[in-house]
Amino acid sequence: MVVATEQRVIETNGVALDVLLEGPDDGAPVLLLHGFPQSSHCWRLVRQHLTDVRTIAPDQRGYTPGSESDSYAMPELIKDALGILDALSIDKANVVGHDWGAAVAWQLTARHPERVRTLTAVSVPHPQAFIHALRTDDEQRAKSQYMREFGEPGYADTLLEEDRFRQLFGPTPDSVDVDHMLAMARRPGALEAWLQWYADQKLEHSIDVPKVTVPTLHVWSTEDPALGRAGTNATAAWVEAPYRLEVFEGVSHWIPEEAAERLGPLIRDHIS
Repeated sequence: MVVATEQRVIETNGVALDVLLEGPDDGAPVLLLHGFPQSSHCWRLVRQHLTDVRTIAPDQRGYTPGSESDSYAMPELIKDALGILDALSIDKANVVGHDWGAAVAWQLTARHPERVRTLTAVSVPHPQAFIHALRTDDEQRAKSQYMREFGEPGYADTLLEEDRFRQLFGPTPDSVDVDHMLAMARRPGALEAWLQWYADQKLEHSIDVPKVTVPTLHVWSTEDPALGRAGTNATAAWVEAPYRLEVFEGVSHWIPEEAAERLGPLIRDHIS
């Protein structure tokens, strides 16, 4: 099957973002939001299972060259995603996110349910469930300690050491393209921008996130070093719609690349 691919630059909310469009123009729209320290490249294997829908995969704020900003707060990230949909004249999309992309996807869906048909959140729980886990679960507090380092000024210089950068991923199969991510991170100012996502998040941007009211698929993996079971287990209470949890045993945090052959069909079934 021949799949039409188009690379576009979409101006939204004061930034210009690279957006990869793939699939038939009349296919169901699927917005794919990547996380740290990745880009739309992380969805390349998943997209092989979504050839009959219209995938929309942006390089988010700070990841597209020239899109560095003075703010990476959650309200701005949500506006970016909505602006992409507006620019493409999409009233309602199926939203899929991994890592930080999942954090944006949860908030976009909870705050603007009229723009979302289905939600697929990979790795990251509902924001309220995550806050609950941080407050009540020793394991999650320990897993989240890295966020303090990421928010410190100058930490990017340390992380750009090749061995240190690769340590972020741990042992991974070849399908996790660390070389691509490291090359992107070495672009002047890039890694500083990505880390600023952590520094710019405020509790007040997450503490009032409402329940999600659209069909939701949540995918979590047992070998995730950053996200534990407590937040995952607490998420169902924050969805007032059909909810499905899929647990990938023995898979690390990098689900879209490490387990694309499982994730892709799950997304396809969920949106259909």
